[in-house]
Amino acid sequence: MPTRKEPASEEFACPPFSSQHATFNHVWSSLLLEELFRLGVRDIALAPGSRSAPLTMAAAAHQGFRRHLHFDERGLGFMALGLAKGSNRPVAVIMTSGTAVANLWPAVAEAQLTGVPLIILSADRPHELIDNGANQAIDQQGIFGRYPVYQQNLPSPTPTIPAAFVLSSVDQALAKQALTPGVVHFNCMYPEPLYPGEHYQDFSDYLAPLGDWLASHKPWSPWQQNEPSCPPQAKWETFRQQRGIIVAGRITDPEQAQVVAELAEQLGWPLLADLQSQIRFDSRNLIHMDMALNDPEFVAELGRAEVLLQFGARLVSKRLGQFIKQHSWQDYWLVDPQPARLDPDYRLRNRLLCSASAFAAAHPVTTAQAPWHRLAELQHNASQQIAAACEHFSELGVCHRLNSLIEGQLFVGNSMPARLMDMLGETGKGPSRVMTNRGASGIDGLIATAYGFAQSVEPGSDEPTTLLLGDLSALHDLNSLALLSKASRPLVVILLNNDGGSIFRMLPVPTEGELLESYYRLPHGLSFKHAAAMFGLAYRAPTTLPEFERDYSAALQHGVTLIEIRVPSEQVADDLKALGAAIRGK
Repeated sequence: MPTRKEPASEEFACPPFSSQHATFNHVWSSLLLEELFRLGVRDIALAPGSRSAPLTMAAAAHQGFRRHLHFDERGLGFMALGLAKGSNRPVAVIMTSGTAVANLWPAVAEAQLTGVPLIILSADRPHELIDNGANQAIDQQGIFGRYPVYQQNLPSPTPTIPAAFVLSSVDQALAKQALTPGVVHFNCMYPEPLYPGEHYQDFSDYLAPLGDWLASHKPWSPWQQNEPSCPPQAKWETFRQQRGIIVAGRITDPEQAQVVAELAEQLGWPLLADLQSQIRFDSRNLIHMDMALNDPEFVAELGRAEVLLQFGARLVSKRLGQFIKQHSWQDYWLVDPQPARLDPDYRLRNRLLCSASAFAAAHPVTTAQAPWHRLAELQHNASQQIAAACEHFSELGVCHRLNSLIEGQLFVGNSMPARLMDMLGETGKGPSRVMTNRGASGIDGLIATAYGFAQSVEPGSDEPTTLLLGDLSALHDLNSLALLSKASRPLVVILLNNDGGSIFRMLPVPTEGELLESYYRLPHGLSFKHAAAMFGLAYRAPTTLPEFERDYSAALQHGVTLIEIRVPSEQVADDLKALGAAIRGK
């Protein structure tokens, strides 16, 4: 994640902390949320529930939060994930006890793997109601295993524990989250009563030891941290004078991505940019390198590289990943601020834990090599073959055409959509930001994540968001179509419906005895027209590329539109195999 924005400013200043609260549960809930606000949290995702009533009431009463509601906790977690990805701020998530908490597991896994800051505030029964047959009670301590970067089981609120304990717990948790972005989990054990009685109570005596904190807008005890720097590498002069390439993987900040593109230009090295890099559509990128890797002559020329400098990991292109794994590098450096190994092939020689801008500042380029033009010339063959293969209405044709039409933000689903957009991109304006869930790379929660990502656009902006996903992904998260009617700016869902998991046609799944169809592809025969109607979304189903272009351009102007692309199940696999053969055969 990019550097966290400044936590507090006068425009977000709220009234002094009140001493009037419904119950002691509400005191602690209000302390928790106020300290989160002072440390920079601005968005809260909430699902309904009774045990979480103190947290919900505190969130509803606080003037500084933007509140986002969903009835499905699994979708709620992914919505929060999208909000955090888009805003570069931690997002709090509130839900009731029991299996409601377990439903956040997929979003927690994705957040941990991609370093997205979520703060889970789960309500729970007190200790005396666990493991004795009490309703809606499961063991929630450590429910997310080792995935959170910080987790704490808060005791039931009591006047014997000072209020500063609650505040300092929040300070410690967010300090650890800043060092290692990921998930924080507070499990809040609330006894009854959970709702206000006839009169609110005065807790002035209990809160008095907080002193100046009560009237200020500053956190209790913020942990001071410095921006990570990048020590100059002694081998840099030797490294940069070799024949090298730059690979840009997952980079979430467009400004950091531009630093990478500029560094490649300064060095005179080819730039191979992933869909997630924010510079996929940059003219300095070898835009069709994935498909060009089908060409033995292109592979041989790329194989002349001696060193690799990579920014960001988790590449979409399997062909590029295999090339990196198999090539005999003289040296291989990876720059990424996320404190994770990010080296599945164990080829790295130097792992630098810093941003692209910090690396570039510490490693100036005084002289550049002559540009490596031969690779771009060889890639031209792949570009011509792609253009020819994408002239008809198909998944390839729609994704290729989308590249030239897209406006605003782009969220890309997993399985085939991410691969197609990575393969078929074109240089040009491109989207303002590209986001994915490529940590666990699941097909669940994509609609909710895209909605959260869309809602993270700066207030006052009417920038649209486009979601591209497959049919099984849409079925997995169908509940979250209910969120889309709340979208405050244009949102376009492009749904590639090839009637099941057609990616399995490209994998070595045995085909005898209907194994492929019955156990892997799972055809469903469903259309999403009635789903769009059920959730009040505009619906289009183009059957030609000109119709798709017309429908997409119209959808960008207002509201939420679901554009369903219905294609034969075998078409995408056949088209890609034919395209690869054409590139290899020239």
